[in-house]
Amino acid sequence: MTSISANLQDVRTRIATAAAAAGRSPDEIALLAVSKTWPADSVAQAAEAGQRLFGENYVQEGVAKIGELRSLGLEWHFIGPLQSNKTRPVAESFDWVHSIDRLKLAQRLSEQRDPSLPPLNVCIQVNVSGEASKSGVAPGEAGTLAREVAALPRIRLRGLMCIPEPTEDERLLRSRFATLRGLRDELNSEGLALDTLSMGMSHDLEAAIAEGATMVRVGTAIFGARELRKGEA
Repeated sequence: MTSISANLQDVRTRIATAAAAAGRSPDEIALLAVSKTWPADSVAQAAEAGQRLFGENYVQEGVAKIGELRSLGLEWHFIGPLQSNKTRPVAESFDWVHSIDRLKLAQRLSEQRDPSLPPLNVCIQVNVSGEASKSGVAPGEAGTLAREVAALPRIRLRGLMCIPEPTEDERLLRSRFATLRGLRDELNSEGLALDTLSMGMSHDLEAAIAEGATMVRVGTAIFGARELRKGEA
């Protein structure tokens, strides 16, 4: 068993344990393997171990892997900040985008999605902790953006995503995730049909699952610590 395969098994066990503790079925929680900066060979190893969903943060790198691994039939999620001038390759190649934080992005993805492809699944990123350095729409503005995005053709609004500030305070962390869940519930009560809460990563997936996560984004616990790119802190 490769280390990636063993790590995947460990993460799936963590998900199952957290789900049981929350009175949920692990089948309700999708595992998104964050493969940014890792080579296509690492993705192929994870795919061989049964992993189907992969997340990428960088447009050029992600598109290259999608092309190289197309024969594996994987599902690709763009989860990083997205610039307006880079939406076309994302619209053409990815299955999901988790980082919608303004209407212009959604409009460009809608316009650039090939009508012959299935609708592009999207999530709105919400800045639940109010950090100036974080992308995401403010919680109070999420509803307006959600309704505008839901009306666009060739994309399908699936839910909400968040990345809370790192903290050892589990009560605070859970309150951030609860904020996202509450927004989802509020929007659904107003007529939207959102089925996705993309929240929780390697270090906090248990707290996210306790608060209703339906998709957790895990990189380090599967692939290991990544090497920083030039200019990254």
